[in-house]
Amino acid sequence: MTTVFDVAHGDQPREAAEAAAEALLAGLLVVFPTETVYGIAGVAADPDATAGLFAAKRRPSGLALPVMAASAEAALELAKSDGRARALARAFWPGPLTMVLPRSARSGRWSLGDQPDTIGLRVPDHPVAQAILSRTPPLAVTSANLSGFAPAATLEELQGAFGDAVGVFVVQPEPLRQEDNPPSTVVDLTGAEARVARAGNVKQDAIAEVIRHAQGEGTG
Repeated sequence: MTTVFDVAHGDQPREAAEAAAEALLAGLLVVFPTETVYGIAGVAADPDATAGLFAAKRRPSGLALPVMAASAEAALELAKSDGRARALARAFWPGPLTMVLPRSARSGRWSLGDQPDTIGLRVPDHPVAQAILSRTPPLAVTSANLSGFAPAATLEELQGAFGDAVGVFVVQPEPLRQEDNPPSTVVDLTGAEARVARAGNVKQDAIAEVIRHAQGEGTG
């Protein structure tokens, strides 16, 4: 049975976060808002949950699932980070920046798609997302849409896309439309040179400046 929480129309954010976390820990999928668009989530370490995400979105496995955590420390434990990653985390997390890094041993066996050696990581800057993540292990979270379609922006659109595949919907009254909320910037740090794989809210010049400063400190 699907449960809906509207955190601005009488439902308490804490109650919604606790119910969402309970559902996630039981292996179910949950939809919640981020500072960009709605995300659909499952526990990243649970292969049944991540398989459910691919199925619910009709997402090809070649498009790996990114992972969200409540803090930079929790996120970077899942990857082999370097000075660039740590500097970007200090500058832009929590916030709309996704970093692609080599996996650490902790995330090495997670079923996130067809890129078994890398992982995309983000720490969101939204009170509901943070409240849920503070009660769960890291979550595989991707935009709440069927693959190839725009992210769903309202409860009606979310339920139309996913129906009973989602255990808990946590929604807010204002639509979260993609055109009003740029996506997270994706920066690939798996090579010697940082590469912006998707333009978004955090600008490339700002990323480059943080990396230059970090590398300058490292050689000074």
